[in-house]
Amino acid sequence: MELSKYDHACVRVEKNGKVLVIDPGVFTRSPVLDGADAVLITHEHADHVDVGRLKAASPDLEIWTCEGVAAELTEVPAKVQVVRHGDEFETAGFRVKAFGEWHAKNHPDVPVVQNVGFLVDDEIFYPGDALTVPGVDVPTLLVPTGAPWMKLSEMVEYLRTIRPARAYSTHDALYSDLALGLVDNWLKMEADKQGADIRRIPVGESVTLG
Repeated sequence: MELSKYDHACVRVEKNGKVLVIDPGVFTRSPVLDGADAVLITHEHADHVDVGRLKAASPDLEIWTCEGVAAELTEVPAKVQVVRHGDEFETAGFRVKAFGEWHAKNHPDVPVVQNVGFLVDDEIFYPGDALTVPGVDVPTLLVPTGAPWMKLSEMVEYLRTIRPARAYSTHDALYSDLALGLVDNWLKMEADKQGADIRRIPVGESVTLG
């Protein structure tokens, strides 16, 4: 299974000729849906879902997401299916489990929206915009490293709670190049402490899992 990092909060997972894309939002400039068989969307914020891009996608595409996002995708030709915390399903040959219900608290005047995290093939956990603890073993964690709703100390605490064998940065487009260096240092410190592969994958690059 190959995991590729795309802009900001988007990743692409490939296995046995099938392609699964998670959170292709408006910050993702690459044609990440080319050849995609299925899409998982954690929540309705535009940096995680680009409705216009999905309208132009193949009608054969399968989209799995929370109820809040599904309500915005009524004009999308692809098949949209709603999932909730505790659901399990299979799409494009990937086994997926859903964890979590709500986005982390952000600005005090901004309503908290639905957010569902996804565990893919019991290997990759993508929490979306939340620090959800799924309560199961997580070999590979896609860890948010930069957002208005979090601070770096919370990221470190999350890594120490989950204790994955591997963790790769996501939600990191809000940083300048200088600040990304700080993130890299913090991730390396935690990698050294836990004896794990914890780092930021450059956009466009991939890692092989399993």
